[in-house]
Amino acid sequence: MEEKLITPEGIINKAIDLNMSFAGAEFPVGIFPAKIQRIIHEVYECQSYPIDYTAASILTAIAVGIGNTHLIQMKQGWVESAILFVALVGRPGANKSHPLSFAMKPFIDFDYRQNLEFGKLYAKYEQDISMSKKERQDAGAEEFPQEPIRKRFLASDITPEGLSYIHAQNKRGLCLWSDELSAWFKNFNRYNNGSEEQFWLSVFSAKTVISDRKHAKSSVFITRPFIPVIGTIQKNILSDLAKGDRSSNGFIDRILFVMPPVQRKTRWSNKEISGNLELEWHTLMNKLISLECSLDENNEIQPSIITFSEAARKQLYRWQHQHAELCDGIGNEILLGIYCKLEIYIIRFCLVIQITRWLCGECEKEQIDTESVQKAILLTEYFKQTATRVQNLMNETALTSQQQSIFFQLPELFTTAQGVDIAAGQGMKERAFKEFLSKNIGTLFQKDRHGEYRKV
Repeated sequence: MEEKLITPEGIINKAIDLNMSFAGAEFPVGIFPAKIQRIIHEVYECQSYPIDYTAASILTAIAVGIGNTHLIQMKQGWVESAILFVALVGRPGANKSHPLSFAMKPFIDFDYRQNLEFGKLYAKYEQDISMSKKERQDAGAEEFPQEPIRKRFLASDITPEGLSYIHAQNKRGLCLWSDELSAWFKNFNRYNNGSEEQFWLSVFSAKTVISDRKHAKSSVFITRPFIPVIGTIQKNILSDLAKGDRSSNGFIDRILFVMPPVQRKTRWSNKEISGNLELEWHTLMNKLISLECSLDENNEIQPSIITFSEAARKQLYRWQHQHAELCDGIGNEILLGIYCKLEIYIIRFCLVIQITRWLCGECEKEQIDTESVQKAILLTEYFKQTATRVQNLMNETALTSQQQSIFFQLPELFTTAQGVDIAAGQGMKERAFKEFLSKNIGTLFQKDRHGEYRKV
């Protein structure tokens, strides 16, 4: 029998895992290298940042850092990027925004420095164009001054047209960071009916974006858009996401929800965060930010393509076949749509996890290995659970007062006959109850066998 060496690092990691489980976290923090796990643990201990929110924000930040520098190839002609749409869900006071700000701080600092540099360059540009050609020659300036470009990673409240223009100047990619996601989707179609929603559906699939700007002589043409989205949203307005066509056009299916099952008001901690923690996180992210991007003759980014090892591919295919069997048995079309999109996300998770492990010196990044696939499976299962929980919550808030009363009176396990009796007591006819039951199989209810059900 092989002996396992007990190391100080191993003991610390075990303690961190145990502490996180006591904190009520569900996010599989073990997908991260030990270095990042310790960062998540320390900001929880010292800043009281909920683990699920911090972990999801860090995952998204790494995806933003990857941008269009790396793609993952599933097979010939099928590549995916690290685009994630993430929503941190919680009640007011659940401390959703601070973990997100912590994770995005390296990009904030980068954008701030670039904005200062842009200001200097633009002032020089304005000075040069105000001169005559001879004055420019005498001053040693360029004969035809080129307007400088502001490099950046983050954008906030902005129209698709404006976002496309900025993205065309930053082909590596941008992140739409919306502290209140409701402001993002409530502004859909404020100018053109249907166009903004369609824009985001296309961005998720990295389809070519062509934007004709007003008064511009040429179009904005982005061959491979990269615009991940992250923000926070309160539980009581989740149902707004399903308004319009968003529940039927697949928009909601593309959102990864992070909603801890236990949410408490933050308790202040006397513990001080170590001075090296932020530096450690910034050092990791700056390694990503400083990645060189090779360009072709048209100044387009040529991403590095990461493939799967043969063992990793077989492992992922086994999961997909099992997942397909699960999908075949789902009667609820809403959940089916979500589960189908998770088959795209698991490939993207493989990319982000492999790069994360490379960042921390655990592996190379030329091929996806079996460890990254296994961790991607854990992460996918987590988001499958949170998606189901969010759908249940949205369905409950969308119920009529009569349906809510019946739902809460139903026992955890019940038969059709019991349900009909309870519904009758609330003034609902048998046919209406059976329609209510059938419509919500897979979200509010689960069918165990003929005539027997349970509340999810």
